[in-house]
Amino acid sequence: MEQKEVVTQIIEKFLANGFVVMLFHYDGAVDEWHDLGWSNRVIHVSAMNQTKWWFAKRFLHPDIVAEYDYIFLWDEDLGVEDFDPGRYLSIVKDEGLEISQPALDVGKSEVHHEITARRRNSRVHRRIYKFKGSSRCDGNSTSPPCIGWVEMMAPVFSRAAWRCAWYMIQGDRTKNVGVVDSEYVVHLGLPTLGVSAGNKKPSSPRGGHNTTKEPSGLPPVNNRTEVRIQSFKEMQIFRKRWNDAVRGDKCWVDPDVKDPEQSRRASDLNDEYVRALA
Repeated sequence: MEQKEVVTQIIEKFLANGFVVMLFHYDGAVDEWHDLGWSNRVIHVSAMNQTKWWFAKRFLHPDIVAEYDYIFLWDEDLGVEDFDPGRYLSIVKDEGLEISQPALDVGKSEVHHEITARRRNSRVHRRIYKFKGSSRCDGNSTSPPCIGWVEMMAPVFSRAAWRCAWYMIQGDRTKNVGVVDSEYVVHLGLPTLGVSAGNKKPSSPRGGHNTTKEPSGLPPVNNRTEVRIQSFKEMQIFRKRWNDAVRGDKCWVDPDVKDPEQSRRASDLNDEYVRALA
């Protein structure tokens, strides 16, 4: 509810370009949106304390959305003043992107991953180059965070990619996943996960953090940081299990890596990435 103005800007822009809009209400509030002119033109789905992926798994089955060419599965805290959905889809089609996202305006956004940052004088980029630190990214990199990565706050799927993603199957991430630079949005970083009305303030668009005032006078708790720390820990566990499974299965071949030695190096880089997150 606190993002009514931002959500309105997003929805009006997409409706004006002929999109069908489905709004997921994770706070259970639906009637409170009926005062808006566009409310009767969108599909409302409500369930308390659920994530958009929970909604998507249940209400965006590939067969249900098969008539649509693209699925925009967006968060509600995106500034779209400089974004044009029609131009975006034109670029995505020309570039052959199956999974994509608009680049983030680095001057106004809360950017968590370098690959999502907008590059000026660029139409689309698919990889980043990083030669310092434990996680190096170069022209031979074949896996995230160097290539094949979009952030889950604003993914866009083609019809075919959504059918794969819905079943948790990944395609060729080195060619068909990219970030569109010439069409970009602003990630406002507004609090959503675990937020109760009245106990938090929006974070700064330039990277400020949310804090909760403790009644006891103790230092404020940064809940967003705690959530990100937990997500990194879970990523560590996943990557370790993946690498252990790869080493234990002599018959498995990484479809994205043609050279077995390169596959081994990629596995070692994954281990380095996990240690860097620790």
